[in-house]
Amino acid sequence: MSQKIFVNLPVKDLAKARDFFSRLGYSFNPQFSDENAACLVISDDIFAMLLTEPFFKSFTKKEIADARTSTETMIALSAESRAAVDELADKALAAGGSPAGEPQDHGFMYGRSFYDLDGHHWEVVWMDPSAVEQQPA
Repeated sequence: MSQKIFVNLPVKDLAKARDFFSRLGYSFNPQFSDENAACLVISDDIFAMLLTEPFFKSFTKKEIADARTSTETMIALSAESRAAVDELADKALAAGGSPAGEPQDHGFMYGRSFYDLDGHHWEVVWMDPSAVEQQPA
């Protein structure tokens, strides 16, 4: 059985967060979604649990970081091509996200980043598979 990852992210407005990620082409697992949480399906093994701030707070004794003023995490996703990087980043910006930095083009690797509606930092990166194969183990 492959290991899965569930990233938990606090959101101020669950409906707006669902709409944002739906506009990026993602779906939600209704089995793990309700008025307090939405299970964002990124891939077969990657999920982001979007939790209302009060519900998120019930799982921690620490204060919730304000992702608009501090960096709590950077979530990096791979993409199948340079065009796929641009497609996802462009969708995020059109859906109300904001750029988190300039595109990074290193020839063998290309990436763009954006902030979602709650300020969470997302990176989308493509790497030339032949460049990876040439790296020493």
